[in-house]
Amino acid sequence: MLILNWAVANTRLLELSLPTRHTTRKYKVNMRYWWVNQNQTYKQEIEGGFLWSPKRRKDGGRNHFYDTMTEVQPGDLVLSFCDTQIKAVGIAQGPVESASKPELGRVGDQWSDEGWLVPVEFEVTERPVRPKDFIDELTPHLATKYAPLQPNGNGNQGVYLTEVSEEFAQVLLGKMGLSVSKIVATEPVDEAGEVADEQAQTAVMGRTDIGETQKQQLVLARRGQGVFKANVRLNERRCRITGVSDPRFLIASHIKPWRDCTDQEKLDGCNGLLLSPHVDRLFDRGLISFANDGTLLKSAMLPPEVWSAWGLDNIINVGAFTNAQTTYLAQHREAIFKG
Repeated sequence: MLILNWAVANTRLLELSLPTRHTTRKYKVNMRYWWVNQNQTYKQEIEGGFLWSPKRRKDGGRNHFYDTMTEVQPGDLVLSFCDTQIKAVGIAQGPVESASKPELGRVGDQWSDEGWLVPVEFEVTERPVRPKDFIDELTPHLATKYAPLQPNGNGNQGVYLTEVSEEFAQVLLGKMGLSVSKIVATEPVDEAGEVADEQAQTAVMGRTDIGETQKQQLVLARRGQGVFKANVRLNERRCRITGVSDPRFLIASHIKPWRDCTDQEKLDGCNGLLLSPHVDRLFDRGLISFANDGTLLKSAMLPPEVWSAWGLDNIINVGAFTNAQTTYLAQHREAIFKG
């Protein structure tokens, strides 16, 4: 069974399905499938969690297999090809970034320093497959242009990143004991949420119906600061999970996401919890939540070993919440929590 790193994305590949409050999660509606040739950079890219390519060829011309980097979106699936085998499968964690060349060692000397980087969390499969061994099954699904394989099953030289069809991916994943129909790909919260927050903040700053002071407090509230944190501290005295009470080390975290709040909700102290930074991370990503009576709810996507490493195994109930807080918590459980 292939399980991707929870800490970088809220995306999973499983042999079966992930339990949620709706039993199984839906597909990323516009999921795309990519093949990446990593013969030279496999170790660095798999361990580093990224794809990287130059933006242009050495002669300054465009390269289709570099341009494709700009098309990858969070939640897309990436098949890693190295030494004639598909050895790893990954999920894109965010859109492309303009980035200098990572530490690729001597193999990177041939490329310019400026390029494209796509964050991807890979997991090495327990059952690597050699596409050439079943090329007859793949051939009907090979694209007529920019295909990663030749008709004889050998890899196409010069290909870095190219798109493949869902049917093509189905064959490969099936050979590895996985199934596209069981892929769970929710939009990575960090990327999509951050973009939505930035858009909401831009909208706030452009408003003419409120003054500069109110704009500033609404923006500060996004980061858990200003009036919002003061209001939260009137309701919460400590992190309910770690017990830390020094506010200098706590984050005032919105229960209902800031971007989805009205002006009043953005500053409402009942719409916040004081959380230690690592707990805030879990809460924002929907990896934990709380029942109204304070029962701690942990997502199936939160690996037990992570929780244990933080010494939190004995946390079962954190104390009941007020009626005003439970209204927001119900929204968190419904819209954010990945049960």
